[in-house]
Amino acid sequence: MAPTDEKKSANPPQVREPSRRKFLVNAGKVIGGVVVGGAIGGLVGCNPNNNDNANKASPSASPSAGGAQAAAEPKNYNRALMFFTQEQFRTVNAAVERIFPEDESGPGAQALGVAYFIDHQLAGEWGFNGREYMSPPFYHGETVQGYQGRLKRREIFTIAIQEMNNYSQAQFKKNFVDLAADQQDKVLEAFEKDQVQLTTISPSGFFKMLRASTLEGAYSDPLYGGNLNMAGWKMRDYPGNQMSYTDVIDKDFTAIAPSSLQDHMAAH
Repeated sequence: MAPTDEKKSANPPQVREPSRRKFLVNAGKVIGGVVVGGAIGGLVGCNPNNNDNANKASPSASPSAGGAQAAAEPKNYNRALMFFTQEQFRTVNAAVERIFPEDESGPGAQALGVAYFIDHQLAGEWGFNGREYMSPPFYHGETVQGYQGRLKRREIFTIAIQEMNNYSQAQFKKNFVDLAADQQDKVLEAFEKDQVQLTTISPSGFFKMLRASTLEGAYSDPLYGGNLNMAGWKMRDYPGNQMSYTDVIDKDFTAIAPSSLQDHMAAH
């Protein structure tokens, strides 16, 4: 028995110390129950000793060229939908490009992100007519008075987008996004001239709203979703949001690089 005891003592069993990560997983299950424990366990991983997988998943462990480029050019998370469905967004994106197309002067509405601007505006106060009187009685206003109805802008856009597709199907057997450029122009022109027979909204009223929103999206501060990289301002040689002109006000005309609201942040 002595040699056996010596052999056991020479090779003592390895006791694996519980890692801090495993302790947090177990603690989460006890303290927070199934939901919290499951969430923490999913975040920190099920196999804390698998360092090889951790190193493979870590960008800093083996940076690739694609990862370095992604770090240098972060995604623009402002380019996401807040109101439109995907189909509605595609329709508006195609329509604004016909109103503000790309040419030799610079990018069009699609490249500038105008449809994102409109989407974000419709999701906020502008879409809800939050600062306007929207109670009855409703009367048909004069041409110079603009819209005088009960529908909110977001409701007008929702109806108009569907009616654009209905008219496109009636005229060309396709949805608006599938039409050729000249056919899309004909649909928009029909709305502009009130040639589309609608009882719910004014076709020309919607077109005016769409056109105005397109120009606003092309030339507003990039903060609001359009005018990507201030390209709309650059086409017009517009200086953007300058804090002061005191250094050039007494000089001859000076071309000033545009500046956005973000450029005035102390750190960004």
